[in-house]
Amino acid sequence: MTFSLHFASGEDVAWNDRPHLRKSKAKPNGKKPAAEEKKMYLEPEYTKSRITDVGFKELVVLPREIDLNEWLASNTTTFFHHVNLQYSTISEFCTGEACQTMAVCNTQYYWYDERGKKVKCTAPQYVDFVMSSVQKLVTDEDVFPTKYGREFPSSFESLVKKICKYLFHVLAHIYWSHFKETLALELHGHLNTLYVHFILFAREFNLLDSKDTAVMDDLTEVLCSGGGHGGGGGEGASGGGAGAQNHGKER
Repeated sequence: MTFSLHFASGEDVAWNDRPHLRKSKAKPNGKKPAAEEKKMYLEPEYTKSRITDVGFKELVVLPREIDLNEWLASNTTTFFHHVNLQYSTISEFCTGEACQTMAVCNTQYYWYDERGKKVKCTAPQYVDFVMSSVQKLVTDEDVFPTKYGREFPSSFESLVKKICKYLFHVLAHIYWSHFKETLALELHGHLNTLYVHFILFAREFNLLDSKDTAVMDDLTEVLCSGGGHGGGGGEGASGGGAGAQNHGKER
């Protein structure tokens, strides 16, 4: 299977402070309300699947002698690429017709354009906006510096929090709307591993608001209890190590 990064064609999507989460009284995409919907991703036979048994709670801790912003930058960049890659595996199923709104349970997400205008968009459009915006940030030397002597901006932590919020939206949508396809591709172990690593990293550095992640609290409780240890074996993990090296400043 060939994986490809999934970016929007437009590059001028604005980053905006206004909230991107709204409760919808309607049933997004015609789905039943969360109370009636059977969440396949919570089935024990699937939640125990991982591609590694590493303890992510210990892995996400800031190493000694490493600058905090460097650690945040390296891991955030890595999570961006992994979430992007995970979404690309099911992107052919996430169409404007199948996913008419960016919905998770009874929560619907909206995008805001450069003028602050709310944009109701399909799930694939929303993901395109997210990936395009994050791509611009992580490749901007003024925001994610890689050259020796360049400093991180004072707003860096708040930008990282915004990135994590949007990446969480994408992960939640994959679980809610495309877990069956992920299961059919036998990539649920990769998805679970990525989710655990991402959530525990965000918890360690307070990068996600509990109100934003409440929609997936049931899954988080199941997957992240015990420090993120899970069953299953295999090669590779979903974050930090290699990514941290890739973002090291040039000396």
